[in-house]
Amino acid sequence: MLPISTEPFSGSYAPEDVRFLLQPLSIEVTSNAEKEQLIQSGKRHYSEMIGAEHAPSPVHQALFEQALAQGAARMGSDVAALANALALLSRPSYTLVSFVRAGAPLGVLLRRALTERGIEACHYGISIIRDRGIDRQALEEIIARHGSESIIFVDGWTGKGAISRELQRSLADDPRFPQLLPLVTLTDPCGHAWLAAGGDDWLIPSGIMGATVSGLISRTILTTEGYHGCMLWHHLQAHDVSRLFIDTIDRERQRLAGTAPAVWTEAMRTHHQQWAGAVIDRIRAEYRIDNLNLIKPGIAEATRAVLRRMPERILVSRPEDPDVQLLIHLGQQNGVRIETATGDLGPYRAITLIKKVHESS
Repeated sequence: MLPISTEPFSGSYAPEDVRFLLQPLSIEVTSNAEKEQLIQSGKRHYSEMIGAEHAPSPVHQALFEQALAQGAARMGSDVAALANALALLSRPSYTLVSFVRAGAPLGVLLRRALTERGIEACHYGISIIRDRGIDRQALEEIIARHGSESIIFVDGWTGKGAISRELQRSLADDPRFPQLLPLVTLTDPCGHAWLAAGGDDWLIPSGIMGATVSGLISRTILTTEGYHGCMLWHHLQAHDVSRLFIDTIDRERQRLAGTAPAVWTEAMRTHHQQWAGAVIDRIRAEYRIDNLNLIKPGIAEATRAVLRRMPERILVSRPEDPDVQLLIHLGQQNGVRIETATGDLGPYRAITLIKKVHESS
């Protein structure tokens, strides 16, 4: 594992939009099959390996473009609603700390929306890894520069709430942060975010792509010193739509006037926690799954699991649902069983179940 640099960088985003506090690395890629075996056997943690990332197929790219055309107005409206809710807090400045990769596009969009309102806002992208915690070096550097009071954590969405629980665990004993940590997401089906634009499981366009909509960086990699790491996928540069995506959503937001501030109350969070929790418990029992990490709920999580893991089956509420067509296409390409769910999926429209490849998983 060779570090390339430890200087903050912006990937393929504009420098003013984000500074990634990550350590670009050069490591050998691991096949999905080998990675799955190592993860489930307990020999390696998922964050210690990285799989190859390929250019989206023409069908994948076309479905992304369709999702962007259909969902840009909704996402623009949601970004405006979140920014308006933050503006109501009347803070003099915000330090947006997004979790790479899913949080980075939303962090970029929120920074733009807040600065247009005359609110000082800066944006950093850092790593948080399930079962390993937040990148403390990166976070401490941000706190040293901006203080903790201005920090808002940003992620793209919630699935089961694993990252929000990891954030809570990482900072539970830190008196500089409130008990309910300020985590903002576009949508929060499982009820674990401090602020969300809603709880629907919908086709977030950036949720169905990888590096090519996330500044050409990989998901994060655990390191023993320095910032957490990542790979820079320069080979995908010709397919990069990171800035196009941001500019498209930003234009839609700028067209809106009078968007109401987002409201995400404790009652709403509790309802979604119970609703999502009941579904996950039923799925675990029905498919005899003893490892919660093998369940990937929500369109975005389900899609990324097909691209990065070894899925066994995909459950959808309605196969004809236009929002799950890319997921079904990717599943069919990879020989994954597609099933109409036998029961209600609650707040979710799709769930991918990872194949059990090791008895100790």
